[in-house]
Formats: sequence, C-alpha cells, structure tokens
Amino acid sequence: MKKKLIGLLILLVVFVVVLTACGGGKKSVAIGPPASETNNVSKLILKSYGVDDKDYKPFLEGFGDAADGVQDGNIDVSIGILGLPAASIESLQASVGDVKMLGLSDKAIEYIEKNSGYKKLTIPKDTYDFLTEDINTVTAYAILLGNTDTIDEEMGYELAKSMIENASENTHAQAKQMILENALRGAEGLLIHPGAKKYYEENGLKVENEVAQLKADAKTRKKEFVLGTGSQGGTYYPLGGEMANLWNKYIDGVHVTNTETGASVENLSSIRDGLMDLGMSVHVPAQQALKGEAEFKGNTVENAAFIGHIYPEVIQIVTREKSKIKSLDAIK
Repeated sequence: MKKKLIGLLILLVVFVVVLTACGGGKKSVAIGPPASETNNVSKLILKSYGVDDKDYKPFLEGFGDAADGVQDGNIDVSIGILGLPAASIESLQASVGDVKMLGLSDKAIEYIEKNSGYKKLTIPKDTYDFLTEDINTVTAYAILLGNTDTIDEEMGYELAKSMIENASENTHAQAKQMILENALRGAEGLLIHPGAKKYYEENGLKVENEVAQLKADAKTRKKEFVLGTGSQGGTYYPLGGEMANLWNKYIDGVHVTNTETGASVENLSSIRDGLMDLGMSVHVPAQQALKGEAEFKGNTVENAAFIGHIYPEVIQIVTREKSKIKSLDAIK
C-alpha cells in the first residue's frame, strides 16, 4: 500500500510539473511588446471580456513574430493594430490556409469606446479572401509626430508636404491613405507643428489645434534624423522606410533613418527623452502622452507635435480554425 501511495504521489508531481510547463492549459495570446500600444489595447480588449492576466499565457511579441507563433501552433490568438488589408495576415493565410479572424461583441466594443479613444469599425468580408462575414472591431489612427526640439518650422512644413504630395510614389498599400482630405485625422486633442499647420492651411484645411512652441531652429538644424516605427512584421516599419526614402529624396540636406522599435509608446517616450526626432504612433497614446495619463503618468511628453495622419489603425485578432476558438470568451 505504501509503495502504491508513493507511486501515486510521484505521478501527481509529474502531472503538476507537466501541466505547469504547458501553461496549465491556458490559451497563449500574443498581446504585443511591453510598452507598446498593442500591449495596452490588447489588455483593454481582454478586460472587456472579463479576461484577467492570470487567465492566459501572454506572448510579448510584435505581430510579425506572433504570426509565426500562430503558424507554428505555439500561439493560439494574436492581437494586432494593423492597416487594412494587413500583408502579415495575408502571408499567414497563404502559409496555413485556415486563418480565422475574431470579431468583437457589441458589449466589448461599448466597453472599449467608453474606456479609450478607439471607435467601432466593420471590416468588410471582401478585405481578406478567407473571411465569410463582416467583422466588427475598433479602430484608431496612425499619425506622425515630430520632436519640437529638433524639427524646425521649415522642416515640419516639408515633412507634411512630402507626405501628401509624394504619397503616390510610396508603394506601401497604406500610403493611399495619406491624402489631404485625411491629413488631420487623429489630430484631435494634440498640439500641431507650426510647419504642418502652415502647409495644411495653405491648401485649404481649417486647423483648430493649439500650435506647439518650437525650440528647433533651421539655422542649427542637424542633418541626420531618426524616425521611430515599429516591428518589422507590422505596418509601421516598411511604410516608415518608404516615407523616409521619399523625405531623403525631396528634402534637401536631410537624411532620415527609420528604426525598428516597440512602436507608439516607445516612440513617444524616445521623443520626450531626446532620442528620436520623428515617431509613428496611434493617436490614442499620443493624447495620453500629452496629458500625462496611462503609460505616461508622471512622464508627460511636452515636445511632440502632430505633423500628419498616416492611415487608419484597425484592431485585428486572428487565430486558426484548428484552434476551435470562436470568441475571446474562450480565453477564460
């Protein structure tokens, strides 16, 4: 009897160890890198379904690496803030052939709208060839911010002008969103760069934002500038690379280098700390940065000014048919 009890105890210990190693049966969810807007909004989305941190196994990956994890079966669900359509999702579908996109419930959308600057958006079923119905989700805007300590008025003007007037030379799918009619999307509640304001008003737009005060001066302008983008598997990095190439082509005496980052929150923090001249961001954390809220509580970003809208940022949540997950409720 004693030997049997010892044997059972050993089996129990082995079972617990294996269960722990496997995450206790919890679903694995890619919620974006630490200090990123993807990470912040992913937690908000999961909270809207009553899912706490303890309910799932988090993967802190950019969407490109997360998509690889979904493909390999190591990640059950991946949450991303991406343009429509997202090349990384199309690539994932081409590789596995059974991508499933999860929509958000009306209750979840109501919660997210109440607790953030995100708004409801419907992804049409013809956006991706694997969709069989429209998908309800939420969206924000990707914007470009300039460091008021290093981006002088003339350069701010040229940056905004090039974004609009040379967008047709940018081969990235999201570049078609950089048109004058969209230029002020996402600017609400932000300081605007005086150079950008001048360009937009010259072209007939009404700008009501408070104008940022500049320390930057064209007489002391440096020649090398850094643009913070996002992960290589997302939208920011390749789109930002093409934007930088066009600025280098059309703005004399200036060289902009795009760099891979954790995206919005890291870019805003780097602008604040003087480590970055330009940064791509979702407009929601940019508003929080100016007010010193959320990730920026006690660390207000006062030297970041709106230069222009880039494209709509859409929350897209993917899994695979083989996962049998039909809703984020299944994470609990």
